[in-house]
Amino acid sequence: MTNANDGMNYAPTAAKPQPVVNPGQFSFAAAHFDHGHIYGMINGLTEAGAELAMIYEPDATRIESLKEKFPGVHIAASFEEVLASDVHLVAAAAIPNQRGPIGCQVMQAGKDYFTDKCPFTSLEQLAEAEKVVAATGQKYMVYYSERVHVESAWYADQLIQDGVIGDIVHMEIFGPHRLGKAGRPDWFFDKAQYGGILTDIASHQFDQFLHYTRCTKGSIAHAAVDNRANADKPGLEDVGQAVMILENGVQCFSRVNWFTPDGMRGWGDGRSFITGTKGTIEIRKYFDFGRSNDSDTIILANNEGEQVMQVKGQVGFPFFGQLILDCLNRTENAMTQEHAFAASRLSLQAQAVADQAR
Repeated sequence: MTNANDGMNYAPTAAKPQPVVNPGQFSFAAAHFDHGHIYGMINGLTEAGAELAMIYEPDATRIESLKEKFPGVHIAASFEEVLASDVHLVAAAAIPNQRGPIGCQVMQAGKDYFTDKCPFTSLEQLAEAEKVVAATGQKYMVYYSERVHVESAWYADQLIQDGVIGDIVHMEIFGPHRLGKAGRPDWFFDKAQYGGILTDIASHQFDQFLHYTRCTKGSIAHAAVDNRANADKPGLEDVGQAVMILENGVQCFSRVNWFTPDGMRGWGDGRSFITGTKGTIEIRKYFDFGRSNDSDTIILANNEGEQVMQVKGQVGFPFFGQLILDCLNRTENAMTQEHAFAASRLSLQAQAVADQAR
């Protein structure tokens, strides 16, 4: 399912799957296939040992292809059937403005929820989900794929936590994407449905800023969005940026856009630049632009010297196994609930600042 030219269908597979449970020990349902990230979510969970027990998709035109892709998996007749089932978790990639309400339904039915980013399109939806989490004790987890499903992003965190670059002082994380306008659904161009470019794809960057620093609070110093080249789609924001100062003083800059050129080999030259008190890390996530197709390249410089590390196939995707065990054991090793909500809150706040300025 991985397509190097289309980030919407980014669905990596692990070189060495690492199940953390026995067959039948953890089951999940997949629902609302509005965004292709659902396939990455399914890959990650099943490689970690989870059983895809049920599928629900309200769009009848998608059902036949889902039956072919997942032969033998039960197709639910309604979402109520999913809610009444005995699955542990529901994974979904609905239209963004529907994700919050769906998640509340799932948690109220006594199941954990795993949604594609962005998890909400308004602060009101976030506040409601917080109430339901508090009332039910269920999990509202988010597929921030640019970190949890990228080996180099995961390994860079290990380096940071091991202190190889000292304390972080500054981060710049870029998330360019290919627009592929002709193949996008109508909701993609409706801001009320997708939430704005900072709410949506920049949520990846806010997740990484918070995770690498183990901080959950910050303030938006600057944010801007625009539509520079798509006047035929006035609801689209094709460029955005934000500056955030974390509570611990770390300065963060996010830049996102829909301007990956057709001549570039992949769907987006995703890069991260992390500066510490004792060194720097650059992550070239999906390919090494201008040099090779190699993904998961880490370039490290510190007081010991310089290194270039190729980590593809060496790290795997531990997040999904951790998530499964968190659901079973009620722990928070994959992602804390505070973090999942904080990353979304900051992206929504940045979007609000940009909207007011625009």
